[in-house]
Amino acid sequence: MSVQHALLGFMEATPRHGYDLKRSYDSLFAEMRTLRFGQIYATLSRLERDGLVELAETAPGQGPDRKTYAITADGVTDLERWYSEPEPAQSPIDSALFLKVTLALLSGRDAGQIIEAQREMHSGRMRELTRAKSDADEHMRVLLDFALFHLEADLRWMDHTAQRLGELRRALDV
Repeated sequence: MSVQHALLGFMEATPRHGYDLKRSYDSLFAEMRTLRFGQIYATLSRLERDGLVELAETAPGQGPDRKTYAITADGVTDLERWYSEPEPAQSPIDSALFLKVTLALLSGRDAGQIIEAQREMHSGRMRELTRAKSDADEHMRVLLDFALFHLEADLRWMDHTAQRLGELRRALDV
């Protein structure tokens, strides 16, 4: 997830200060990834350094001054570029589970047991997400569906791989 583009997207309609950006982010995306206030302010500093936002206003606050940032024309251009570029498909090439299965087979461990433990973990998570959908608004249901579909695909891969462990073991020459 691109935190910088999330912040730029929030600022496109109106200038915002860090607390407001954090509140907006949390209301829509906290389920995907939590952000600390420090991450918000560090990202704002980088965006300002790169000319994508500018300081619009400084107002006294109960603590430090409250700085309000506005997106610049370069920031809008960067946001437009980000919107127009498709995200790379997540590749299973970097799968930790695939790594575990392969190394377990190489070491003589029970790779089927590793797959089964992961299957139980995924199934439990799917139950949690399915329950969460019943009380969720439409925005959150779309996100939960995204997660559920990915978990379902992972489970299909696990089933497929569990059936092929003998072939994989022979291919690895162990």
